[in-house]
Amino acid sequence: MPCKMLFQHGFRLINRTLASTPIVVVSKKVVQTQQRSLFCNTKRLRDQGTTDLNSFVSRTHTCGELRSAHVGQEVTLCGWLQYERQGLFVVLRDFHGLTQILIPQDESSSHLKKLLMAAPLESVVQVSGTVIARPQEQANPKMSTGDIEVQLTHAEILNSCKKLPFEIKDFTKKTESLRMQYRYLDLRSQQLQYNLRLRSRLVMRMREYLCNLHGFVDVETPTLFKRTPGGAKEFLVPTREPGKFYSLPQSPQQFKQLLMVGGLDRYFQVARCYRDEGSRPNRQPEFTQVDIEMSFVDQAGIQRLIEGLLQYSWPEEKEALPAQFPSMTYAEAMATYGTDKPDTRFGMKIVDVTDFFRTSEAEFVQRALEQPGGSVKAICISEGAKHLKDKDMETMGELAKSECNQNVSWVILRPDGSWKARLVKLWTEEQKVQLSQLMGSKAGDVLLVAAGEHEATCSVLGKMRLECASLFESRGFVLRDPSLYHFLWVVDFPLFLSKEDQTDGLESAHHPFTAPHPRDLALLYSDPRKVRGQHYDLVLNGSEIGGGSIRIHNAELQRHVLENILKEDVSLLTHLLEALESGAPPHGGIALGLDRLVSLIVGASSIRDVIAFPKSFRGHDLMSNAPDTVSAEDLKPYHIQVTWPADHEADP
Repeated sequence: MPCKMLFQHGFRLINRTLASTPIVVVSKKVVQTQQRSLFCNTKRLRDQGTTDLNSFVSRTHTCGELRSAHVGQEVTLCGWLQYERQGLFVVLRDFHGLTQILIPQDESSSHLKKLLMAAPLESVVQVSGTVIARPQEQANPKMSTGDIEVQLTHAEILNSCKKLPFEIKDFTKKTESLRMQYRYLDLRSQQLQYNLRLRSRLVMRMREYLCNLHGFVDVETPTLFKRTPGGAKEFLVPTREPGKFYSLPQSPQQFKQLLMVGGLDRYFQVARCYRDEGSRPNRQPEFTQVDIEMSFVDQAGIQRLIEGLLQYSWPEEKEALPAQFPSMTYAEAMATYGTDKPDTRFGMKIVDVTDFFRTSEAEFVQRALEQPGGSVKAICISEGAKHLKDKDMETMGELAKSECNQNVSWVILRPDGSWKARLVKLWTEEQKVQLSQLMGSKAGDVLLVAAGEHEATCSVLGKMRLECASLFESRGFVLRDPSLYHFLWVVDFPLFLSKEDQTDGLESAHHPFTAPHPRDLALLYSDPRKVRGQHYDLVLNGSEIGGGSIRIHNAELQRHVLENILKEDVSLLTHLLEALESGAPPHGGIALGLDRLVSLIVGASSIRDVIAFPKSFRGHDLMSNAPDTVSAEDLKPYHIQVTWPADHEADP
């Protein structure tokens, strides 16, 4: 909350409090004194760079902040009962930590003991008492408040708790479906509290960097829009006009371009986006992105902005980021790692061994090299003979065949110096040495060889590379250090890709508004398949966390791409084309996937662990049972009638 708004909120709070107490007459001078005091206190906190977690509430301290320096102070704490120990003490928990509350054992305090012992765990309690030092032998170094405890003088049960479906302890094992069904309980866990608070701090720092330091304007764009050609499937929203629907935008793409036409110059938004993509791992039907657009900018300008943004907002407890992130072309990423989002924390790079195998008599090699663009690639799995079993190699071979329609061959370099593989029989000792030098391999390593069309071969080896890393890590050998954060720009993507269901048709690799590379502009009219786009992705540890491009700002060029290359209905974008004809400046932007970025920072296994109320794998809210059925009467104003499939069973 900006400082000025914080002051105003405090002033309104004081005035509301005074207004709700009609018996007491408070002079204007008293109110002004209180307001000045609040103002000065807030200014002091701002200047010190500290946060007051106890302002405006009934507690004096949180359950995680008391230390030896507080000994002797009278304090009031509020929180949930975490533990109870034989009537001697309880442990109180809040969002900030734990504090041990010592229950006096004398007769005069028996009512306090009776009250707390009768309260179920997870009941909400307010306690008051005196901070005292724990006996040295009872100090708990595992607790931030382990040197002190609070000697109880007053307790009040604010709300009792019923029996819960699981314990609120991080070590308690719970199924993900149970966690999502009772998300309001799961949110009490230490890990989720940390994740959501780190996310909040990250977004606040991003706002500071963009708005306060670089003059970006935070603009909210509409959620109800119309269908956009290309891209992901969109959710439809019915209206009371027969046959007319809104679409929930998969991103604010058109709006942010229109804001540039409108002269906003620098736009920013923490935007809610929607994609009806069905059941996909680590995806959500609704998600959040940090959306950015600038006028008069090029690709390098966007990249420097994002590097500065991440450096400024990066959590202080994490290792500082480099001043500039490395960059790699799409072609290089595919040839070296077999993917356009490579994880560069470990090696196992793809090596082109086509020339070595040209004289090979292996049938699958010769068959591959006879094809247009045929090649032979290999990766070296260091110490693979030690960590991979025959069954692992067999499973990965089946995976390569089923997912990529590719055969792979294994070459095992035994620790004793001998080689094991069907191909080895065809090689001389000199050829073995030559291949070892080419691959950088040694005794104990394993070589994985694939042959076929260049991109398909690289792709299958890229999948095998990641599969090997997972197998190694399942056996305690870490290749991908979770404490490392390797950012990488991937650039020079193809502007168009072949449609999966059509041999001749093309679709946008990014979206239809991406500008072609200036050097490839002529190819746009003669051979669009060879055109590179001004599209850039930001990759972190093998996951795409951001994507953007320089946009087409010329209406004639945009119309050509839509109408002649993508074969889209131009009438759906009349408003955008008219805007581009109205003096549109050159512009470009990017969107960072906030959910995925935070999940990588905190090391979460799923983006659901950094979203307060996520959807399940199937896109359901297990807590509220959404989506839900709607009665025919409620659907009537929208001119919609549900047609059930023949095998549908009616709801009870």
